[in-house]
Amino acid sequence: MAAKITTTASAAATHESVILWRRRINVLLLRPSSVTIAYFHAPPATTMVKLKMTCLCVTKENTGIFSVTPPSEADFDYLGQSTKGDLNLNLGIDDGEVGLEGPIEEVARMEAQEAEHLLNHLGIPDPFSARYSPRGIFCSRTLNLRSISVIGYDMDYTLMHYNVMAWEGRAYDYCMDNLRNMGFPVEGLAFDPELVIRGLVIDKEKGNLVKADRFGYVKRAMHGTRMLSTQRVSEMYGRELVDLRKESRWEFLNTLFSVSEAVAYMQMVDRYDEGAIAADLGPLDYKGLYKAVGKALFRAHVEGQLKSEIMSKPELFVEPDPELPLALLDQKEAGKRLLLITNSDYHYTEKMMQHSFNRFLPNDMSWRDLFDMVIVSARKPEFFQMSHPMYEVVTGEGLMRPCFKAHPDVSQSKVHLRWRTALICRELEDEYSALVRSRGRRATLIELINQKEVVGDLFNQLRLALQRRSKGRPAQTLAATRMDDKELTESIQKLLIVMQRLDHKIAPMMESDGELFNRRWGFLSRAGLWDKSHLMRQIEKYAIYVKSFLHYTPFMYFRAQEQSLAHDTYSFHHLKHDDSAEHKNNEFSFLDNPS
Repeated sequence: MAAKITTTASAAATHESVILWRRRINVLLLRPSSVTIAYFHAPPATTMVKLKMTCLCVTKENTGIFSVTPPSEADFDYLGQSTKGDLNLNLGIDDGEVGLEGPIEEVARMEAQEAEHLLNHLGIPDPFSARYSPRGIFCSRTLNLRSISVIGYDMDYTLMHYNVMAWEGRAYDYCMDNLRNMGFPVEGLAFDPELVIRGLVIDKEKGNLVKADRFGYVKRAMHGTRMLSTQRVSEMYGRELVDLRKESRWEFLNTLFSVSEAVAYMQMVDRYDEGAIAADLGPLDYKGLYKAVGKALFRAHVEGQLKSEIMSKPELFVEPDPELPLALLDQKEAGKRLLLITNSDYHYTEKMMQHSFNRFLPNDMSWRDLFDMVIVSARKPEFFQMSHPMYEVVTGEGLMRPCFKAHPDVSQSKVHLRWRTALICRELEDEYSALVRSRGRRATLIELINQKEVVGDLFNQLRLALQRRSKGRPAQTLAATRMDDKELTESIQKLLIVMQRLDHKIAPMMESDGELFNRRWGFLSRAGLWDKSHLMRQIEKYAIYVKSFLHYTPFMYFRAQEQSLAHDTYSFHHLKHDDSAEHKNNEFSFLDNPS
């Protein structure tokens, strides 16, 4: 049976209608019982909105050996996660009757070992191996996937990954054509995706592109297409924080769709600084220049030439993942209701999803068969914040009619409800590989820094001793007080030279850290050797961030790893000393009691 389709009222006038696709399965209806929803997507261009849906969940109770915990009987486990969807055993027999006698610690240890061997035999990676895979799922907050009833997906750069060089390259070309028509000098410029990575921030006041740490302090910066020195960055920004709430100044590049715009803007900053932009274009500053580039790129999208070209030859722009449709099929067959919510229009969505999904699905399935609901031209994030009437698509050509029966799950969930969110981040695969290849170099760098710390600590102690001596006061220790002036001065001088030489060695290594991922900006998730990037801080707000789902079942319990704190190293240090002391005491006890 063909899928029914629906849409909205404010949309009809603007041709930006929200269009709803419904399969013959009843769309989720508002009911008192609660359903948890997960939404998987690339980060939106503006602030992320988290929603929660309250709706009817029809759970089919299994009979016989197994049963599934229904919502009405669900409890919370030791990590505060819902037990809804957990599988229960209905045998009514003792543990001993199934060979599980003994303390649970011993039983679990043996079963875990056997399970690991069997997983290896079946060629399936165990959870710990999958965690350290570049195609793994990384968990920021514990998430029980068994209790998730509905999973919503975005399409662009989520279910569908574009070849950035091809897609953004063509967007750049159209943008430059529009800038040329507006009178801007674009001759000799070419698309360079290495100029930009996701997570950077445009400073529209200064014409800079910056990388900030998790607190908002600028760690690296580029003016136009020229990287600024560490000293220049410090002079320009000092202790100033990047504040994304000030949208008139800062523009966060948190999607790959931002790449073409950022490359074009930084190149035009160079032309502006060179005085190559004609005066008849009006009095421009860096902000005005950004608006002009944005306008040119907006026209490239609105006029439809770009998407028409992509639809005519999708194989040139899309990198299909054969595993992805099968992973979604597993989720659907496990009883999950799948939604697709995309800003792309009806015709584009149909063409691109058909190209990327249909050939990898079994039994002549279509991509539409995976989803209980498809919403196109959604205008996110406004879609999650406002309610509009819906229209239904009734023909393959996209003709619509008003949908007089509004579906409350669509409107209410957007305004009142909370989603568990996950992020699809394709670049993690490259970053993971780059981190692995950088381990030896980073270990050397950390060793040098640790050496400087020890040498520096002695230098500081001797400097304080010299300072106290100059004031007629004793040093911190008797040994330091007894050092003569010549010995104290020569020791300080020697240590200072060592530290200066270490600085000359460490500085370039710090500057080049992460160059295996991007030679200008370093790693996506890091800002400097020790700290997280501003993007990584945003990513941590998602429950999980994902590369691929196929290695994980629809029943997976994602457990967040322990988060390290600054004082954890000290606790570990004392623990090692305590263990060492206990070991020595045991040795002495053995010697005292030779029996």
